[in-house]
Amino acid sequence: MNTFIYRLTAIAALSVAFVGTASASTNWDGSHPRRAEVNHRLVNQDYRIHQEVREGEMSHAEAMRLHRDDHQIRREERLMASQDGGHITRQENHVLNQQENHVSRQIGQ
Repeated sequence: MNTFIYRLTAIAALSVAFVGTASASTNWDGSHPRRAEVNHRLVNQDYRIHQEVREGEMSHAEAMRLHRDDHQIRREERLMASQDGGHITRQENHVLNQQENHVSRQIGQ
């Protein structure tokens, strides 16, 4: 349990470091509220996927597929933000939330 928490903390720290680096070099507003919401949900879903695998309720193959879906959502979020000076619009936020909802429903099954 402790090693999982340490790993999760390390991954989160690295993610923050990479986001900070991207923001500094491209003037993106990585802390924009809509972007922060999307990214927070992705981190939460990542934790839930790991939890399901650890409890034996999800196979590793299913976890990999859900992680791939989450990574695709994150790539879309970054692309959308790059086209609008580091922000995502309400409509883009709505689209990303729908995609996250789809993945989220698959985690608990």
